[in-house]
Amino acid sequence: MYKKQMTLQKIVCMMAIVASALVFVSSLGLSTDLYDALSRTILYPDYDLDATSVQGSRVYYDMFGFNAAFTKASIVLIIINVLLFLTNTHTRRKYYIGNYTATGLSVAASAGMAAWSIPNIAAFKSRFQNEVDFTALKEFSKDWGTLYIGPEDTFWFDLTYGILGFLLFTACLLIVNLVFKIKVMKAEQMALASGRSV
Repeated sequence: MYKKQMTLQKIVCMMAIVASALVFVSSLGLSTDLYDALSRTILYPDYDLDATSVQGSRVYYDMFGFNAAFTKASIVLIIINVLLFLTNTHTRRKYYIGNYTATGLSVAASAGMAAWSIPNIAAFKSRFQNEVDFTALKEFSKDWGTLYIGPEDTFWFDLTYGILGFLLFTACLLIVNLVFKIKVMKAEQMALASGRSV
């Protein structure tokens, strides 16, 4: 049981780092296609986002604030998950206050990231699909040689959903690992108290 738990905690801590790195990558790619397809359609992006060759294309510019915050939050998430390694949560035989704190922060940050970002991403995806005039966008892309994306081209939105789901799954595994660790530590203490070898 002890070896299984130690293996689990190493894997889960590594998954937490990978998940937070993937969130960062998705934050960089989230508006890539929208930029290529929609940015040039706005005639006066510095002062009038409604002056556009394609109705609804301002969704790209409206995403700026959220996307910048999403990228910053993903960096914070990476730093928080690095704490799992700085506190040796991935290798420590016995957990101390630092390990409980690092685990709690990781779980809370992951849950908070998902709870905040998923509704925002869903809202922008809906705006993209429902507000953009794709007939006008297709004509614009032919005339100006820009990328055309249709309402079904939501790769980065959908990928980000999957990555955030993986992040939540990893947070759940951290909780499972913590419960498992507490049981193993109690079993060790009982074994030591009774004079048996661990």
